[in-house]
Amino acid sequence: MAKATVYEKYWEDGILRLTKRRKKGIFSSFFSRFWILFFLMLLQIVVFIAFVNWLGEWKPLLRVVVGAFMVVMLVYLFASDIDASSKLTWLFFIAIIPIPSSIFLFYTRMGFGHRRIKERVEALTAETAQSIPQDPAVTEELAAADGGVDALVRCIGRSGCFPAYEGAETVYFPSGEAFFEAVLREIAGAERFIFLESYIIGEGYMWGKVLEILLEKAAAGVDVRVMYDGMCGVSILPMDYDARLRSFGIRAKEFAPIHPIVSSRYNFRDHRKILVVDGRAAFTGGINFADEYINRVERFGVWKDAGLMVRGEAVRSFTLMFLQMWNIDEPTPVWEPFVSAPADGGTGRTGGAETVGGETAAGGNGFVIPYADCPMDDYKVGETVYVDILNRAKRYVYIMTPYLVLDGETEGALKYAAQRGVDVRLILPGIPDKKYAYALAKSYYRVLLDVGVKIYEYTPGFVHAKVFLCDDERAVVGSVNLDYRSLYHNYECAAYLYRVTEAVAEIGEDFAKMFPACREVTYETMRKEKPGLVFLGFLMRFIAPLL
Repeated sequence: MAKATVYEKYWEDGILRLTKRRKKGIFSSFFSRFWILFFLMLLQIVVFIAFVNWLGEWKPLLRVVVGAFMVVMLVYLFASDIDASSKLTWLFFIAIIPIPSSIFLFYTRMGFGHRRIKERVEALTAETAQSIPQDPAVTEELAAADGGVDALVRCIGRSGCFPAYEGAETVYFPSGEAFFEAVLREIAGAERFIFLESYIIGEGYMWGKVLEILLEKAAAGVDVRVMYDGMCGVSILPMDYDARLRSFGIRAKEFAPIHPIVSSRYNFRDHRKILVVDGRAAFTGGINFADEYINRVERFGVWKDAGLMVRGEAVRSFTLMFLQMWNIDEPTPVWEPFVSAPADGGTGRTGGAETVGGETAAGGNGFVIPYADCPMDDYKVGETVYVDILNRAKRYVYIMTPYLVLDGETEGALKYAAQRGVDVRLILPGIPDKKYAYALAKSYYRVLLDVGVKIYEYTPGFVHAKVFLCDDERAVVGSVNLDYRSLYHNYECAAYLYRVTEAVAEIGEDFAKMFPACREVTYETMRKEKPGLVFLGFLMRFIAPLL
C-alpha cells in the first residue's frame, strides 16, 4: 500500500479527522497509553528496589555508602545554584526519604536524561546568536525613552537572539474565538510556508478547520510544518499522529515523545505557541488548538484566553524560534526559509533562501521584543521579564495567569511593587482545571493580601491567558505562566510590547472588562474557604518547585 494511503481522512459531523476517538470504558481507560507507560516506569522502580533487597548481607555496607552519599548530596545541594525554594523542597524530601531523593536529585542535576538535548540546544543557540543584528538606531531610541527597556534587551539577549523592533504592527486577541478567526484568514493566504508549534493539539472543530487548510496548502506545495508536545501522544492524540500528518504531506514532529523509560528529559516540555505564515505574520499567546480554547466545548466554564499577532520585521524572531526547536533532532540544521545575518558581514543568505519577515509594518508604533525561554540554560528569561516589569512599575501592574506558584524572586517582586504603592492586581481562575494548582495558588493569597496585592477570581470559568500590563505602556502576551513549570522547566515564548499604543490600549480594555466579571478575594472570603482545600494547598507548598 502506498504511504500516502496508509491513513485515510474522514469527516465526522462536518469536521475533518485523521483518527476516530474510541469510546472509553473502564477497561479501555485502564489499558490506555498513559497507564501502560505509568506501569512500565513503575516496574523499573520496583526492579531497583528488588535489587537492593537482593543484596542481602551486603545491605549494611550499602547503608554506609548511601549515608555518605547523602552527606555529599546535602553539601552539593547547598553549594549549588538551585533557587532557595527548591533547596528547601529537596531538603524536605532528603530528610523523609533520603535514598531515593538523593539519587533523584543527583540524576536530575547531572543531566543524564537530557544532556544530549542540552548540548544540541546550546549549539543551535550559539550558531544563531548573531542571526538578527540589533538595529543600533532602535537601541538609541530605547535608551532615550528612559524606560529601562534597552537594558532588558541587553540582558535577555545574553541567552539568545532577541532584538527589539520598532514599528511592528500588532493585533491583540482577547479571546480564543477572535484568535481562531484570524488564524484561518492568515493560513488561507499562505503561499510559501506555514510553521505551527503548539503544546496541545486536540481533534475537533478548531483543529479540523485548521487541518483542512493545512492539507490543502501542503498539496499545493506550501512548506507546512507542525510540531506538538509529546504529552499529546500520551493523553490526547494517537502515538503515531505525526506519521498520519506526514502521510498527507505535512512535515510533522512530536517533541520529546514519552517512552516507558525513566528519563529527566520528560521534565522539559515544549509549552510554546507559535504560528508563522510566510514570514509576514506570526501568532503567539496562550491558545492551543483544541475546542475548549474557543469555547466550542465547555470544560471549566467559560474559557478565557488571549493571543497576539505580529507583522513586520519582528516576525523573523518567531521564525527563528520555531526553526531552533525544529532543528533540535535534525542531523544537519537547515535554516531555510529563515536567513541569518552573519557577524562577518557576509551576504546574510543561508542555502540560497530568500529573506522572510522583512516587510515594513503598516501603521505600527512603539517597540516589540519577541523572546523565548529555554530550560536548558541558566537564564530564566520569562521570570526576568516579569520581575523587571514589577520592579519598574510606577502606577499599576495587572496580571492574568492560570496558575500561581511563586519562587522567592517573583514573590518578592510582587510584594515590593505593592509596598511601593503600585496597584498590583492578579486575575486567576474561578473554576480551576487542576484542583491541586487551585489550592496551591490560594496558599499565597494571605501573604500577598497583607502587602496590598489585589486578587480576583474569574467567576464565569477558567483563565488561561498569560498577560501582563503595566502603566499604559508595557505589556507581555505569551505562553509563560506565573509558576515553576513555566519559569523553570518549559520551553516558552512571548512578545514584550513597549509603547505600542493600540495593542496596549486593547489589553487595558480587556482587563477593564474582566474585573467586573470577577470576585475579589478578601480576608473574609478566605475564612470561608473549605478546610480541605486550604490543607491541600499547605501540603502542595512542600513540593511546589517539583510540579
